[in-house]
Amino acid sequence: MQLHCRHPVSLVPQHQLEPGEDGEWRVTGSEAAFVWQGPRPLPGWNMIELAGERSVTGVAASLTFETRQGVITVDMPLRAGKVTKRLVRVPFGTRRIVFCPMNARGSIRLTHLRCVWLTPWFARDRLLQRLVTSHQRYRGRSKPEVRREIASRAREAKRGWFAQAMDDYETTFISLCSKHNYRQWIEQIESGRRRGSRARVEAGPRATLLLPLDNETGDVAAAIGDLEARLACLGRQAHDDREALVLLSARASGALRDAAQQAVASLSEGRLLEAPEDDGAARLNAALESASGELILLLAPGARLADEALAHLADAFEQQPAPWLLYADEDRLDADGQRHAPNFKPDWSPDLLLSQPYLGQMLAFSRRALEAMGGYVSGGESARWQATLQATALRLLATHGEEAGRRVRHVPFVLMHRGDAPGLPAHDAVAGEDGGAVARTQRCLDEIARRTGRPAARAVAGLLPDSVRVCWPVPEPAPLVTLLVPTRDGVAILRPCVDAILERTDYRHFELLILDNESTCTETLAYMDEVERRDARVRVLRWNHPFNYSAINNFGARQARGEIIGLVNNDIEPIGAHWLTEMVAQACRPEIGCVGAKLYYPNNTVQHGGVILGLGSIAGHGHRFFQRDEEGFQGRLKVTQNLSAVTAACLLLRRSVFEAVGGLNEADLAVAYNDVDLCLKVREAGYRNLWTPHAELYHHESVSRGADDTLKKRARWLAECDYMRRTWGHQLDHDPAYNPNLTLVHEDFSLR
Repeated sequence: MQLHCRHPVSLVPQHQLEPGEDGEWRVTGSEAAFVWQGPRPLPGWNMIELAGERSVTGVAASLTFETRQGVITVDMPLRAGKVTKRLVRVPFGTRRIVFCPMNARGSIRLTHLRCVWLTPWFARDRLLQRLVTSHQRYRGRSKPEVRREIASRAREAKRGWFAQAMDDYETTFISLCSKHNYRQWIEQIESGRRRGSRARVEAGPRATLLLPLDNETGDVAAAIGDLEARLACLGRQAHDDREALVLLSARASGALRDAAQQAVASLSEGRLLEAPEDDGAARLNAALESASGELILLLAPGARLADEALAHLADAFEQQPAPWLLYADEDRLDADGQRHAPNFKPDWSPDLLLSQPYLGQMLAFSRRALEAMGGYVSGGESARWQATLQATALRLLATHGEEAGRRVRHVPFVLMHRGDAPGLPAHDAVAGEDGGAVARTQRCLDEIARRTGRPAARAVAGLLPDSVRVCWPVPEPAPLVTLLVPTRDGVAILRPCVDAILERTDYRHFELLILDNESTCTETLAYMDEVERRDARVRVLRWNHPFNYSAINNFGARQARGEIIGLVNNDIEPIGAHWLTEMVAQACRPEIGCVGAKLYYPNNTVQHGGVILGLGSIAGHGHRFFQRDEEGFQGRLKVTQNLSAVTAACLLLRRSVFEAVGGLNEADLAVAYNDVDLCLKVREAGYRNLWTPHAELYHHESVSRGADDTLKKRARWLAECDYMRRTWGHQLDHDPAYNPNLTLVHEDFSLR
């Protein structure tokens, strides 16, 4: 053992731990603990290294160093197949070390735990490296610049450099799970963010709030109590130019009518309206005729507005071009009135809207835009306001197409808290008389087909309740697809990849080009000759130049006969035969650019659920290492959606689009980030990129593959990072398919 490396000889279980098979431990509580037995870490700066396989995502481990003077506890997010590293100053006189392997119930198999002693100089370098790649304040800056700024701040605060730097360093390890740490995020993060981003309230549009009054259970007191709570929210708004229209159902009892009249009478800006019909959309549209506001907001039973909601909406409404629809983030209220389950939404995502009602209930329409498209649209369920809002948003998409994207604006603040309204179910829209979500989406697809003259797509039930899968038609005749598979030797991975594609793909009209980059292995060369003779769809092309992923694929694209180009790694293996049909159908849509698939590691954890810009400074894979059957944040691992980028491990796009943007950048991005660069060029050209969970493949890339391990490789990687920062810097820090309230440090959609 190296003297500067210390690891436990054994870990002695103390409590909330039960032994399993093959070194696995069952954690039965959030305070499970081992005691470190063996040589303890040397005092001073140490790098803790930790890795393990766990059954749940979004969990953290901790090490506690106990001394006579007190304890020091270090939390570490636990990533599957990935070593987590964290600096800590181990105190002198450490008497005992307690290790908590996981702060949630589940199972874990620890694979790596040690502390490595560092010189102060090296510790400082590692600290600065972490800040420039993971801290929002320092991202993209040089280490000398960051070092000087920290020194200046330390002098002002009259404290040491390391103490000042460690404050920033610690924040990069905060991983606040939306399920378990949302209250902590509200207290620590949201309050400060709101103070620094107060909306302008001096002027702005008049807002009309529509407050339906439902009473399906006959409990008048509960219904009026909810109405009064909604009205009370208005009294706390910073934006004063507003009116409240309380909408009575045609079936309202006399007692409810009298109580509602009394509740509204005390409001100078409040009026009571009775709709002639009971349908939800009809009630809203009847009120729309009486509205005097320019901005129309539905405040459904159980919903509460955040105090600054109208001010933020009014401010966003005056931005240009004038928006037709504003929507904001929201959360839920439990029975005790505590906030939970935040829905941090992406910006406008038409394909996500077709898949699920991701816009939620915090929607504010321009009255003119709403009237121009015929008002609110019936969702088929009178008391399901979510269904009405979803149907109306789909009408906006169907009638205005791509223009809608320029007139829809997302306000990234939690502006609505949704509770369980009296007499209504505690969930969103469910299937109703019209077939629910599938029927609403199908009506939208039919309208799109009428407007564009293209064949209509088909809506079917999705992978989640109330979600929809849109099956887009493949053009007739089916286009030829060219799959480009670069390789060098490695027959053990190439053979299963090529054979699986040839045997398990129900879309038959494709050619597969093996792009051989100077293979010398006789078995690999023999296999390439054999498969080329065996299957007429296979061609082997030689690329006898130094490895350059971009150049190899550009060469292959020039030899392609297909209308569609597929970039495919040589370690990809289809799971279902429908994978290529799904991707071709999406790639043939005129508005779509790059199409990505859902990829798994061989251990059935997620390798690629779409690329999120800014993760780890440049870009990373969202939901990486989640379990195969997990839904992901707000169900996003189970629904088709628009993303800024997808991985070229399995990527399709039309050849015309590929050529129009100049293909892959072989001059500046020979190895890394060329797929992200390609996707951003395609997006900049006006196309939407898309990720689908309905094309599933294994990616046999090693789960634990390390970073570049030579000085030459690292210099190349740093140059490619620098190019991406110089070229796409603003986009890398503001991914419209993500949300600014979510982390750019971790891949798990935890809170920033």
